[in-house]
Amino acid sequence: MSAAPFPVSICIVAFHNAEEIAGCLAALGQSTYTDFDVVICENGGERSFARLKAAVPERLPGGQAVECLLAPGNLGYAGGVNLAMRARPDAAAWWIVNPDTAPDAGALAALVERLRRGDCHMVGGVLHDADGRVQAYGGHWRYWFARAVSIGMGARLSDPVDPAAIEARMNYVLGASMLVDRLFVERVGLMRDEYFLYCEEVEWGLRARKLGLKLGFAPDARVRHDQGSTTGSAGAIKSRKRLPIYMDERNKLHVVRDISGWRLPVAAMATLALLSLRYGARGAWRQWGYALSGWWAGIRGERGVPPMLG
Repeated sequence: MSAAPFPVSICIVAFHNAEEIAGCLAALGQSTYTDFDVVICENGGERSFARLKAAVPERLPGGQAVECLLAPGNLGYAGGVNLAMRARPDAAAWWIVNPDTAPDAGALAALVERLRRGDCHMVGGVLHDADGRVQAYGGHWRYWFARAVSIGMGARLSDPVDPAAIEARMNYVLGASMLVDRLFVERVGLMRDEYFLYCEEVEWGLRARKLGLKLGFAPDARVRHDQGSTTGSAGAIKSRKRLPIYMDERNKLHVVRDISGWRLPVAAMATLALLSLRYGARGAWRQWGYALSGWWAGIRGERGVPPMLG
C-alpha cells in the first residue's frame, strides 16, 4: 500500500533578488520528493515583482506549480513567510526556504521522512557552505546571554553525526530551512510579524518547545546556504550594514522578553557587554553604533518596521 499523500508547500521570501530565487528554484526542481508546490512572496514592490515573474518559471520540470505573490508593502521576512503559508492553507506541511539556498535533491524527502515519524512537528537539516563546512545542524538559544549557538558549526559534511544528541540539545531550527506540519501551526501559530527580520525562527522554535513540541533533525537533508547574501550580514565585520546588525540586537531582546521575560534584565546587560566586545574590541565603531541603537530599541520594546525603512 502506498503512503498517503503529503503535499508540501515551499515558502520563499524575495526582496529584489529574482536571479537568486531562480537559482534556488533550479535546485528545487531536482528534488526526489515531488509532492510539492512553491509560493514566493515578493517584498520589494511592483518592479521587483515584475522582474521575479520574468525570471522564474510557472512550473518546475516535475510539473510543480510556482506562484508569485506581491506583498502589500515590505512585510519583512516573518510577514512574507506568513503570507506564503496562508496562501496554502490545505498543505500538509510548509517548508520555509531561504532564497540564498540550494537544497540537495534528497533534502525534502529526508525532512518529510523525519516529520512523518510523528514524534516531532518542526524539522531542520544540515546547512553548509559551498566548501563543505557545516553552518549548523540546529540551534541552541542561551537565554541569559540572549545569544544563539549554531550546533555543529565548522564541522565537515563527512563528519559523523548523532541525530539524537542534536535533537536533545536544539531548541530552535534555523530559518534557512525548516519544515513544519499542520499540528505545529495549529498549536504554535505563525511567525511573529512584528519581528520583521532576524530571530523570528528562534522565537518560533522556543515557543513550540515551551508548549511541549519536539523539534527534529534530518541529517540527510543537506542545504547549501550562501549566508547573508540578501541582507548584507556576511563579510568582514567592519563592512557589515546597519539593518542586519540593528535588527539582530533588537530582536534578541524580544526573544527573551517574549519567551522568558523574567530573565530580561540580566540578558540585556549581558548583551550590551557582548556587543561592545564584538565590535568595540575590533575597532568596528560604526557597527558598534548600529548594534547599540538596536539594543536600545530592544530595551524600549520597539517592534515592526525599523526606522531606517519606515
